[in-house]
Amino acid sequence: MTPGLETAIVDQDAYDRNVDRLHAAGVTLPRISELADPVAALSSRMDSIGNADPDVADPRNLFRVHWHNARDRKGLADVPEHIVLGENVTGVKAKIVVALGDRFPMIDCHKVLAAYGCLIPRLMSGVFDATRHRAVWPSTGNYCRGGVAISNLLGCRSVAVLPEGMSRERFDWLNRWLSDPNDIFRTPGTESNVKEIYDACHQLAKSPENLILNQFAEYGNYIIHRAVTGPAMERIFNHLNASGNLKARAFVSATGSAGTIAAGDHLKASLGAQIGAIEALECPTLLYNGYGEHNIQGIGDKHVPLIHNVMNADFVIGVSDQASDGMNLVANTTVGRDYLATHRGLTQEDITSLSHFGLSALANITGAIKYAKYMDLGAEDVVMTVATDGAAMYETELQIAEKKLGSTGLDKVKAAEIFGRSVLGATTDNMIELTRPDRERIFNLGYYTWVEQQGTSLEDFDRRRDQSFWDGLLELVPVWDGMIERFNAA
Repeated sequence: MTPGLETAIVDQDAYDRNVDRLHAAGVTLPRISELADPVAALSSRMDSIGNADPDVADPRNLFRVHWHNARDRKGLADVPEHIVLGENVTGVKAKIVVALGDRFPMIDCHKVLAAYGCLIPRLMSGVFDATRHRAVWPSTGNYCRGGVAISNLLGCRSVAVLPEGMSRERFDWLNRWLSDPNDIFRTPGTESNVKEIYDACHQLAKSPENLILNQFAEYGNYIIHRAVTGPAMERIFNHLNASGNLKARAFVSATGSAGTIAAGDHLKASLGAQIGAIEALECPTLLYNGYGEHNIQGIGDKHVPLIHNVMNADFVIGVSDQASDGMNLVANTTVGRDYLATHRGLTQEDITSLSHFGLSALANITGAIKYAKYMDLGAEDVVMTVATDGAAMYETELQIAEKKLGSTGLDKVKAAEIFGRSVLGATTDNMIELTRPDRERIFNLGYYTWVEQQGTSLEDFDRRRDQSFWDGLLELVPVWDGMIERFNAA
């Protein structure tokens, strides 16, 4: 059995201990199908969970690990919260639609959904023993926060593994949620140093008490995003398309761990949308087999995640971190916002909404603009993407970016230059419309990470070429839901 795809109890004793532990903690687990359509499946629960604080380790927050949280992050929204960016912001006629990840509980980020998806098969099978194991969450910042939040709910110990150069806000959050500072494992480097994260996990895995939940290789990450995020994005589009005149042209997303971009597989099947994979131009692994370092925090680099279905991708789009760093300044400083109001005609509501966009969201939006320009899209075309987290996670990055501008910092002229260069002047260079040989090249590149370095069998690696493999993974959703039902009953 491939690790992370368990469909039956592997260790009965550990399973029984998990039942006892979660019962003592007052935890009931939501089914994946409930998170995929919470308005239909969870409305009856709202009276019992509505007064739970969304920012604490309350077990009821598990039933908020979905895209339908209302603005107060307590109630249910019929349509997932989203922002439609118009031409005055993007410079293109197409509608850029951004789903908001900061509506998720505990970490203000949708990575808590990925963490839950990765843990389900391990917990339900007894492979993970909540009374014995430490859950190790390797990431570039947000996934480990999601994992720590889930672990706290279960009453088990966890370890956050992330590069030492990530934003201070991530570490501040971890220090509040982890009682032992030794459970924060800082690896060398910054966003691009994923190999160093893997090396740290190899060391941690030598201890039998540690169980590694590697989001880049856990198929539960792919499955839960395709099963939950995909339908959420489709629901947003259908809401906007009440007239029936709109066309879902693409879903674009930074590759990251390749969980979120799995929503594109759903949208391609249901709406005929193309899939665009965004990566940092400073580390153009998919584009040019390149390498480097960048500051689009949260998207990972220098390898192709095992769970990335690259054979179904249509575009690779390079975005510079100068664009995301610059737009973070324009969107979240007084000077920048004054420019947007005075010269771009944004209302106060428009400007306030920009605070929902973290660095990777700004990169996603830039990638969507590049796609719209390349395809020469019109007003009835829709490009969908997500904001993984909000600007609150990058307040210190604002100070760093402003210092780079020199002694005068940001002024209106520089704000105009940044907006003009990053948004209005976004070009269609450094992007590829993928052919079959292009997809094969990217697929083959993953061999060196997963077979040579991480020990994946060649058979398990190669079977990922076929779309039927990825489609077949969705058959696990009702299986895992059944395991969750039996676990809750026990």
